[in-house]
Amino acid sequence: MSHRFLRSIGFSGSKNRKDIKKILKLVLMSPTEKQYVTLPDDSIAVEYRKDFSDSFGIAVCGEFSDDADFDFEFYYPYFRGQYVSTTTEIELERMAETESYEGVFDDTRIGISIIFRLLNRLDYLKILMRDDVHSVKVPVTLSGLAEAGTILLPIKKDKRQMIQEKKDTIERNKLIADARAGDEDALETLTLKDIDIYSTISRKIMSEDVFTLVDTYVMPFGLECDMYSVMGEILDVKKKENDLSGETVYTMTLNCNDLVFDICVNKADLTGEPLKGRRFKGNIWLTGKIDF
Repeated sequence: MSHRFLRSIGFSGSKNRKDIKKILKLVLMSPTEKQYVTLPDDSIAVEYRKDFSDSFGIAVCGEFSDDADFDFEFYYPYFRGQYVSTTTEIELERMAETESYEGVFDDTRIGISIIFRLLNRLDYLKILMRDDVHSVKVPVTLSGLAEAGTILLPIKKDKRQMIQEKKDTIERNKLIADARAGDEDALETLTLKDIDIYSTISRKIMSEDVFTLVDTYVMPFGLECDMYSVMGEILDVKKKENDLSGETVYTMTLNCNDLVFDICVNKADLTGEPLKGRRFKGNIWLTGKIDF
């Protein structure tokens, strides 16, 4: 019954069923926010949210049936990001075991499809009640909960290197977009560039550390589709306290291949001191809020 990422928002000491029940009861008795949606079978989907800081908390989800009893379904910790990460075409799909949803979009900056757990699922359910919509072009604010993390020093770059890196990124994004549109020349150019990069890294890795060669990355981690291993430049750091447990957590704004999003990690699970300009490396559960 213990959610894997409860510790990310300051509940590392709540491991047994009894402790978690106390927290969930508190959410139900004094929620910060309540949302309701009437479903086609006349039952009412409900979500209780309680903030334990100004940006994170716990949501309890369930339904009210005909006899007005609350039927608990599931709960999850949430963390609200503060920046719109992208505005693009989002595909939404219901999960098999619960009335929750995953979103997916293609991002040329990362070069892969990004999958995230939808935080404002009841907003989407209201849209589904009106129309059977499974694809929307809207702004999405990504955020992540990290089990643990390590702070790394930045790679030293001069002004010329930074300008060249931005030019290379813009050129690569254009090539990826052209290749997806069916341009064979762009696909061939991308392939040759990837071969050159692989050759360069293979040569340098013999005498240099990998983290001096790789600046940032986002890549799938484990078997769950919304889990990612990330390393990104820290743009902003804030220290916050869980109002109930008193544990300290860090919230950080990361730049990973020009994809900007916020993450939350327990101070006890973080190795190193997070400062602007340094890098964060860790595994995260990626969530997102869509502005419908």
